[in-house]
Amino acid sequence: MDNATFNLDILQLEGLKVSPESSFPAFILLLLIYAFIMVSNIGLVVLIFADRSLHLPMYLLFCNMSINDVFGATTIIPPLLSDVFIPITDRYIYYYECVVQAFCAHFHASASHTVLMIMAFDRYVAICNPLRYAAIMTNRIVVLLSVSAWAVALLMVVILVGLSVRLSRCRWVILHPFCDNASLFKLSCESVLINNIYGLGYTVVLLGSSLGSVTLTYLRIAMVCLSSKNKALNSKALQTCATHLAVYIIMFVSGSIIIILHRFPDLSDHRKLASILFHVVPPALNSVIYGLQIEAVREKFIGFTRKKNIMTEAK
Repeated sequence: MDNATFNLDILQLEGLKVSPESSFPAFILLLLIYAFIMVSNIGLVVLIFADRSLHLPMYLLFCNMSINDVFGATTIIPPLLSDVFIPITDRYIYYYECVVQAFCAHFHASASHTVLMIMAFDRYVAICNPLRYAAIMTNRIVVLLSVSAWAVALLMVVILVGLSVRLSRCRWVILHPFCDNASLFKLSCESVLINNIYGLGYTVVLLGSSLGSVTLTYLRIAMVCLSSKNKALNSKALQTCATHLAVYIIMFVSGSIIIILHRFPDLSDHRKLASILFHVVPPALNSVIYGLQIEAVREKFIGFTRKKNIMTEAK
C-alpha cells in the first residue's frame, strides 16, 4: 500500500480466514445464524413488551440481554459477511470504522457481564426475600439497575478504547477477524504499558466482580432452597436460576477461552475463531434458553403462534 493510501487512514483487515471453496458455506451459515439471532431476540423483546402479564422485573431485565445480543451480533457478523468473498489481501477498513467496531465489540462484552449481574440480583431478591420482592424491585429500581449496567460498561470501554486512540500509528495491518482494542494499540510503535495495565485491570475488575457476585448470589440462593421445605418454591427457583446460570456459564466460558488462548501464540487461529464465537454463540442460545425454559414466556409464544396461524387460515 502506498503512502497516499496510508495517509487516508485505511487499514488492512484480515477478516474471516476461509478457503475459496468454503466461502459460500461459511456465508450461508453465518447469515442463517445472524437471522436467527435477530428474529429470536427481537421477537422475545416484542413479546415481553406486548404482553402486560410479562411486565415483571425478571423479564424486563432480560430485555437488556436480548438488546445487547442483537447489538453485539450486528457489530461483528455483517462486516464478516461483507468480506467473506473478498481476498484477504484486498480487505480494507477505515481507521474510524475500526475504532467504532472495537468500541462496540468491547461494549457488548462488558454489558453482557453487567446485565447478568443485575439479573442475578433480581433472582436473589425474588428467592431470598420473596415477601419484600414487590417493594424492592419497583419499576424505578428496574430502570435504575438497567441504566447502571449500561453506564458502567460504557464508562469502562470509553477509557479502554480512548487509551488506544490517543496513540500514534506506524502500522496498518490488523491480523484479526474484526477490530478490537488489542488490534488498535498494536498499530502503534509507542509504549503501550498504560494500555496493558488498564486492560489487565479492566479484565480483572469485570470478570472478578461478575464471577464473584454471581457465585455469592447462587450460594445464598442454594442455602435458602436447602433450608426451605416448600417443594413448589424450590422447583420454581431452580428453573429460573438454572436458566440464568446456563446463560452466564455460556458467556463466561466463551470469554475465558479467548483470554486463555491469548497466552498461546501458536494457537492464534483458534483464538480468532473463539473471538467470533463469543459474539455468535451466546446471542444465538440466550433467547432459546429463556424462551424454552421459562414456562410463562414459552406459553405466551406458543399462544401467539397459534393465534397467528388461526388468523392466517381464516383469511
